[in-house]
Amino acid sequence: MAERSTAAVGVANESGDTKPLTAQADSATADDATKDLSEIPKETTAPPKSPEDKSPEDKGEQTAETAEATKSLPSTPSSPTAQNTPAAEPPELHSGHKLARRYRLEECVTRVDGFSSWRAVDEKLRRAVGIHILPSDHSRARPVLAAARSAALLGDPRFVQVLDAVEENDLVYVIHEWLPDATDLTAILASGPLEPHDSYQMASQISQAMAAAHREGLAHLRISPDCVLRTESGQYRIRGLAVAAALHGVSSDRPQREDTEAIGALLYASLTRRWPYPEDEHGLNGLPKDVGLVAPDQVRAGVHRGLSELAMRALVNDGATAFRELQPCTTPEELAKAVAAIPKIRPPETVPSASPYQRTTYQQGAYRQPPARQVPPGAPPTAPLPVGPPPALPGGRTGKALKWAVSSLLIAALGLGSWQLADALMNGGDQSSGNGTTTASTSPSASGSGGTDQTGSGKAISIAGAKDFDPEGTDGGVETPSKVSLAYDGKTATYWETSWYSRADFGGLKSGVGLILDLGKTQQVGSVKVDFIGDTTSVELRAASSDTSSMPDSLSDFSKVASGTGSKVTLKPGKAVKARYVLVWLTSLPLTSDGTYRGKVSEITVTS
Repeated sequence: MAERSTAAVGVANESGDTKPLTAQADSATADDATKDLSEIPKETTAPPKSPEDKSPEDKGEQTAETAEATKSLPSTPSSPTAQNTPAAEPPELHSGHKLARRYRLEECVTRVDGFSSWRAVDEKLRRAVGIHILPSDHSRARPVLAAARSAALLGDPRFVQVLDAVEENDLVYVIHEWLPDATDLTAILASGPLEPHDSYQMASQISQAMAAAHREGLAHLRISPDCVLRTESGQYRIRGLAVAAALHGVSSDRPQREDTEAIGALLYASLTRRWPYPEDEHGLNGLPKDVGLVAPDQVRAGVHRGLSELAMRALVNDGATAFRELQPCTTPEELAKAVAAIPKIRPPETVPSASPYQRTTYQQGAYRQPPARQVPPGAPPTAPLPVGPPPALPGGRTGKALKWAVSSLLIAALGLGSWQLADALMNGGDQSSGNGTTTASTSPSASGSGGTDQTGSGKAISIAGAKDFDPEGTDGGVETPSKVSLAYDGKTATYWETSWYSRADFGGLKSGVGLILDLGKTQQVGSVKVDFIGDTTSVELRAASSDTSSMPDSLSDFSKVASGTGSKVTLKPGKAVKARYVLVWLTSLPLTSDGTYRGKVSEITVTS
């Protein structure tokens, strides 16, 4: 039977302990047999018969004995090539092949070491994804599954997220995010080194992300410019956490030090556009072999001194930085603190471009030359031209008609403006003035039958209960259920919050998340006020049918009745709404101080 496991399944159930991923990968790939060579039967070590001397029975017996002896032979750690040799060839896959009746393969990106990586389409959620595929009997299949599940449990948006880890039909495949709007650091450096501000942001974000991963026992071990992506918003994300090392059979007894040195190499390359080792890698030229490792500010002029020293502290961990009396950074945590200690580097000032409306000779055109400048007699050539009175309106009946038309338009404009001002003043009690405050309505009341204006009594409606609602999520349909009650506890300092996302549109993973409010009984809903913490948040008010007796569990059970955007939003339906269950549905999240997107609801107030 095929076994399917989601990314939410814990690794602890499989390994039984909480060792770091690298240790788990090593234990998963080690041979089970530990017999001593003295226990091997002598018949298995005797020289084999020649093909002419073997009978069919001898051949079958020899094959069985040899296979049994092979199982008993211990592994040879001194031969890394033999240890990392894959056990099977990559499966025969092609574009258009579908996995799990859901993921359609589009383009093969990599095929090496017995596994392949693809760009694919998730037909269920209609989005692009990446997939690593290898046979289930591959020597690294189990470590890859364990690494993928560990990385998925981290859930940090600074890493490319693992969406699923599956074993079925003799295949193991790992599904991860695909970021079409992101560019890897290799492509960015192809056009030149980064600005000091960009290098600072890259080192800060990558070191902080890896420090968080190591606190959870996860290492990368293959950090390179190819696996560091920069999104259009300037956020850096890391792909291949734990999984890349498991796919390539890489392990280490000092994972924190190796990841720190790798980040130092990224910083060095971003400052100099040179790889800090003699070998040419990632499209970058290495340093001359007879020079050794020199500081970035000695390789290229104009390099920021603080960043140059930081790169050397991360790269050289054997005391080579002692001439500047700086301590080396041996862990991502130490490197992140060192980056934070550097005085803030401002982004380069942008030079304003010329106005698109500036008049040019091309706009003047060859067919319409400007009139010649007429200089009054006796005046100097640079004297300003005399300005005459504006042309008078035509006289007679035509002039009178034109004057009446202009006067009528002015009177109409004044009347319309006065009416709008009076209407705004009369409705001032419903409009909230202040920073980011919005009163929203989907549509005006319909005229005729079925369209009743909702005035409402303005009486507060107590919220009997609420539910964290994430119907399009993959982790049980919830975001942060433990904080739901904080959204209507009457305290603005407490709040319910969403998960972290890489973009305002929930990373392209879903259309929204929200809270279902239980009003206790079916009653008229006049308005719902939602206070957010942070910048502008987009939100909708949706109501379930008035005859709904139990809390809905599907987004289709709710109908949109109002929407708004701001930090304090009052949602007023355009017509009378009676319901017991209403949904506060967040559709766009604000940017937080750490470069990610997250919604925070501090208080919800419902009035009749």
